[in-house]
Amino acid sequence: MGVKKGGARKWAASAWGRFTWPLLLTTVLLCLGAVVVAGMFPGLLSAPKPVPSVPAWQTVPDQLSDVTSVAPLDAQAPVPVPAQVAKLLDATLKPDGAGSISGVVMDASTGQVLFDRDANANRIPASNMKLLTAVAALKALGPESRFTTRVLASENPSTVVLTGGGDVLLGSGASDPAAVLGRAGLASLAADTAAALTAAGVNGPITVQVDDSLFSGAVLNPAWSLDDVAAGETAPLFSLALNSGRYAPDVLTGPRPQDSAITTAQAFAGQLAAAGVAVSPGVERGKGLPAKVFAAAESATVSEQVDLMLESSDNFLAEALGRMTALASGQAGTYDGATAAVRQRLGELGIATDSMLLADVSGLALENQVTAHQFAEVVRAITSGPDPALRTALDGFPVAGLTGTLGDRYVDAGTSQGAGLVRAKTGTLNTVIALSGYVVDADGRLLVFSFIGNGLDPGAAGNKVAMDRSASVLAECGCQG
Repeated sequence: MGVKKGGARKWAASAWGRFTWPLLLTTVLLCLGAVVVAGMFPGLLSAPKPVPSVPAWQTVPDQLSDVTSVAPLDAQAPVPVPAQVAKLLDATLKPDGAGSISGVVMDASTGQVLFDRDANANRIPASNMKLLTAVAALKALGPESRFTTRVLASENPSTVVLTGGGDVLLGSGASDPAAVLGRAGLASLAADTAAALTAAGVNGPITVQVDDSLFSGAVLNPAWSLDDVAAGETAPLFSLALNSGRYAPDVLTGPRPQDSAITTAQAFAGQLAAAGVAVSPGVERGKGLPAKVFAAAESATVSEQVDLMLESSDNFLAEALGRMTALASGQAGTYDGATAAVRQRLGELGIATDSMLLADVSGLALENQVTAHQFAEVVRAITSGPDPALRTALDGFPVAGLTGTLGDRYVDAGTSQGAGLVRAKTGTLNTVIALSGYVVDADGRLLVFSFIGNGLDPGAAGNKVAMDRSASVLAECGCQG
């Protein structure tokens, strides 16, 4: 029996209704799922975009250059014409307000003077003094020398004596072979001392003494302003210290320990206790037995310390290096001995010192008097002189716009031409600005220079800019007329 047409339509409609809702529901759920997935993984349902092309200058080269070293300077490069150098510097080397700026530019190879403005007049040099200290220390001590801090036995078996050897860059933790500040660490000294005491059968409690007698004379230079000392520019000097006479390596301003020897010995006693040794309270001064060394730690090399001194302009470190230079030169380990030793070593380099007045070796003293010409001769001795030991100081010169005390300079349009090219030691006191260093000019000629401003308006920003711009024009200079 057949099905009526009307019945077939009703059956089809009924059947379609039974399948439509599940199909629609499934479709909706699939669409919602697709939206969610697309949100979680953008681009999954879209066509992949073409990979952008990489600029040639960002691609890794197929092969390295064949050049294996920096090419030497061309000895045949033309020497700048003095009149052209003077024309440039007369336009840039001007004080911002009161005072005057003396200066000199010399060809490093020949010593020919290319610019001279009162170059033989004595000036207060501020921290440019550290250039004199650097060459004296390298000449007297040698670039690879190190200073040793020792822990000695005493006549009393329960006493150890921390003995200073000139290292004022001690760290409080473990010795770090890769560091300059902290190359020798108190934690390592204490651990070695604890082991030696155990081996010797010495039981606590142990008394800690300190011997800082390597340096003698006044601990504060009478030529320094007490305001500078209070501000943390330097501190009383002893033959051992933590963090270059600071409470912490990253605290560069503010009050400092007034007795760095005692402060260091107290920190050593704490490390000794941490190493498991019973330690009596308190620290005192005393003398050990040089023939019986419990432990020892060596500083960074003299050349590394000189570089740190120049780059960061560290006054405390400069004075310590001056004392060690004095002792190596047969002078007393005093402030006067340090200045005498610097003068002695400069004389050995053929640099005239008769007109110099030296009150310290860090540059804080206003009584220092040195000429721009003398500073240029010192820089020339470092860059081009016959003593290769002095070459190690080159790395310590701050680099314009990049490192040390020149790291935040040479950033404006008037001076940026010298960024990365000018290398110079800075100097700043209230009314003094100085800059002495070297630069290779546009023709490939190595020039040395020294600019010193005295009697300047305190805080006048244009004085540093004038010196930076002057060094920058030397970098750009072909100066052949």
